[in-house]
Amino acid sequence: MVKPVLHESSLAVGVFDSGVGGLSVLKEMLNHLPAEHFQFVADERYLPYGDKPQHEITDRVLTLSNWLRNRGCKAMVMACNTATAAGANQARAVHANWPIVGIEPAVKPASMLTKTGVVGILATTNTVASERFKALVERFDPMAKVIAHPCPGLVELIERSPMPEDAIEALLKPVVAELLQKQADVIVLGCTHYPFVAHLISRLAGPGVAVIETGLAVAKQLKTRLESENLLNVGNEHLPSIERVSFFTTGQPEAFKSKLVNLLGTAWCNAQVQKLDV
Repeated sequence: MVKPVLHESSLAVGVFDSGVGGLSVLKEMLNHLPAEHFQFVADERYLPYGDKPQHEITDRVLTLSNWLRNRGCKAMVMACNTATAAGANQARAVHANWPIVGIEPAVKPASMLTKTGVVGILATTNTVASERFKALVERFDPMAKVIAHPCPGLVELIERSPMPEDAIEALLKPVVAELLQKQADVIVLGCTHYPFVAHLISRLAGPGVAVIETGLAVAKQLKTRLESENLLNVGNEHLPSIERVSFFTTGQPEAFKSKLVNLLGTAWCNAQVQKLDV
């Protein structure tokens, strides 16, 4: 029997992050793109990216983008702010005719939302130090004063299973208090891990402060790119999410699966996680 030829639009979208942070983006993409399939890589052997030298992160970006493209993925989402800041330009140069969607802190919507004119951004040390981030902040400087605050150690706490909320709240409390003291009324989550503690940040900041994440914006951008390249999958929209994602980790599969279930719920109990050596 002759195998049917797969149309390119039915191929999966590759997604990667240093760990579980990208799951916050994956969740939005599954909801916003109901027929798409995904291959998700958690690069946990190199976690966290946020405090590593830029050249190491760039090397991981290129290694993982090459692997995902060789797997036949039709597009790639860099579900990591630090990786986007360190390697998006290089990945796009290597894969010039392949749709690549990165992620950046939502400075523009935040600067339009603020009433005090002050926007706080929580991010990793590397994102805050990157030239790409500095250029992003400068672009919106006339609209709002942007205060970027690195949060060393936060990603590692979020990666624990179960998450130690008391320790996370203790780490965040002085950070949020400093932003409030400087009159910030919008806080941007500049790392894909941070939406998993958005409820704690909102509680510490109080009802007068908006907390903005970027997962849905990335999902919308991916849909726009796929449509423009005639790659949007318009097939079966009724498959359960668990059947639409293949998971890989460079760390320990069982440990990743435990975090996946803790963060996204028991619907993921039967997810298969494969070990990846790249």
